[in-house]
Amino acid sequence: MRYATLMWRRSGLPELFFAQQRALHSSRILSSEEGLKCDGAKIEKNQEECDVAIVGGGMVGLALASSLSSMPLTKHLRVAVIDDSPFLASKGYLKRDQMPDSRVSTVTPATINLFKEIGAWEHVLHQRHAFFDQMQVWDYTGLGYTRYNARDVGREYLGCVVENKVLCNSLLLSLQKKEGFENKICPTRLASMTLPSEVNHSKFAKLNLTDGGTLHAKLVVGADGSKSRVREAAGIKTTGWNYPQSAIICTVEHSSQNHCAWQRFLPAGPIALLPIGDNYSNIVWTMSPDQATQHKSMDKDKFVNSVNHALNNGYGPHPESSSLSNLLDSITGTAMSTKEKFEVPPRVLGVVSNIMAFPLGLKHANNYAVKNIVLVGDAAHTVHPLAGQGVNLGFGDVSDLARVLAEGVSVGADISQLTLLKKYERQRKTANIPMMAVLDGFQRVYSVDFWPLNILRATGFHAAQYIPPLKKNIISYAMGDQKFPLFS
Repeated sequence: MRYATLMWRRSGLPELFFAQQRALHSSRILSSEEGLKCDGAKIEKNQEECDVAIVGGGMVGLALASSLSSMPLTKHLRVAVIDDSPFLASKGYLKRDQMPDSRVSTVTPATINLFKEIGAWEHVLHQRHAFFDQMQVWDYTGLGYTRYNARDVGREYLGCVVENKVLCNSLLLSLQKKEGFENKICPTRLASMTLPSEVNHSKFAKLNLTDGGTLHAKLVVGADGSKSRVREAAGIKTTGWNYPQSAIICTVEHSSQNHCAWQRFLPAGPIALLPIGDNYSNIVWTMSPDQATQHKSMDKDKFVNSVNHALNNGYGPHPESSSLSNLLDSITGTAMSTKEKFEVPPRVLGVVSNIMAFPLGLKHANNYAVKNIVLVGDAAHTVHPLAGQGVNLGFGDVSDLARVLAEGVSVGADISQLTLLKKYERQRKTANIPMMAVLDGFQRVYSVDFWPLNILRATGFHAAQYIPPLKKNIISYAMGDQKFPLFS
């Protein structure tokens, strides 16, 4: 497989700068023992230079590279994406006749707008995706439920479910159309990194790569996931905890196409049924680690029965018969239309993918930015998947970081300047922390099976169902509006 290679020229800096033999003692160094080598072309050994080095070529990293390459004020920046995934060498659309992958994301209208701005959404539309305009959320007691509809906020849809590989492919196709694309992909991995210090008088971070090459960058972006090596190299601490839960994910099949997103809160955790087009849906099911191990090893027919039971049976009456519904009907004078009534989710007929499981937790970087270093996506924050907001927070990071860097360029600021990067951090913490608190709160509230608390939860469901301003705020918040849902 042929890989692209960096061919940037030095930009007039003294040769002595590039001849440094080693990092000085005062610099932080992160070493790698993996020794992974890339079989493709390598970055030249004479130490190249770039403006922005993005470590991690997943959805968030590619979105940032494409965004910086699209904006008039930043498209001149020399951007490198460091990732050795063979996927980054692919071209063209993915074949739609393949079975859907079980790793999907529910992208909000705010994320869709970002994809449109950078020219990636048109590529998503040529591949498998599923818009949904309705969502039903209910709990296992049968006491409460809420139905959300895009028409409540004057929109055509609430979101769109897309396979992660389709999002990556669309971002890659968008990036391939940008001038100098072949100079942006480094098919290698980060081995170690030396940060600038007052002692070595450098303004550049030095990245040693696993193929033997070296790269100097004004700004290093950690887009390398929850176990970020960039975050570790920068000495950025995190706050968080593991949940006593794991998530099961897989792709299932129906007899007809599903157009609604479904989520039911069960005693062990929520189960979500998300449409992904072509009569397929994605399952994201939270449960205890022991239960996850059992379900992962189940016969597929038995697993299908377990899914249908979790969605439809065994946990109290359906909310449509709830006396609490009738009471609130009489108090509010609300007459529900047919589309607002509780509906039974579509029956699952079979599993068409492998069943995967992964542990759940919350993690938040104490700082998103230090001099020359900035974090985006899961490198900065990981959340519970119950509302599908994790990747949307990451794309929000991309949008704000690109905008802040463009503002810096417009006034002649150094893009690695800490005051500039801290502006990005303030903006994103203002958006991310409330969402993380909401998701963590939901996880904790639904981890307790206690009848007085069950009644309070049901009341909350009905409040969201019957109080239009509250419902609109919840929908707008989930769709990417930064307004906290309880306040106008």
